[in-house]
Amino acid sequence: STLSFQVLLKSDAPTGDVLLDETLRHIKATESAETVQTWIELLTGETWNPFKLQYQLRNVRERIAKALVEKGILTTEKQNFLLFDMTTHPISNATEKQRLVKKLQESMLERWVNDPHRMDRRTLALLVLAHSSDVLENVFASLADDKYDVAMNRTKGLLDMDPEVEAAKARGAEMIWAVLAAFNK
Repeated sequence: STLSFQVLLKSDAPTGDVLLDETLRHIKATESAETVQTWIELLTGETWNPFKLQYQLRNVRERIAKALVEKGILTTEKQNFLLFDMTTHPISNATEKQRLVKKLQESMLERWVNDPHRMDRRTLALLVLAHSSDVLENVFASLADDKYDVAMNRTKGLLDMDPEVEAAKARGAEMIWAVLAAFNK
């Protein structure tokens, strides 16, 4: 099953991204290969397995937000909520957000290939992540009603596919289907 797919390191060459490089070091350091599901739990901090604490990434959300602030995508603000202040990270670069929204909209409308194995892998991964983050409806919200319905129906059809079957046919995109299976479980 895709949930039991083990993550095997093909290359530990540095990516230039601090979190990705730290993740590669963790994957390389594991004595036995871990599953996609286990890595998602470890890398998002969703598990507290005392035997695997050394493989957890620390302060993931804060570090991702900080990196996006450094790239000029987000900004940092303090918001006051009655009794306490909270740091928030609103978008400061709407152009980048709009580029991603347009890419997903076009992939489900103008560039629709009706076959996930012919889709650009990065676009498929972005679609899976948008779905798993509950922001997919927002991606299509600006479309006219008829286009919204088409985009949502195509997306639903794609995301309702059996990850087990699709992973077997994926040729290089197996990990995307395993991630979808993990988020759908």
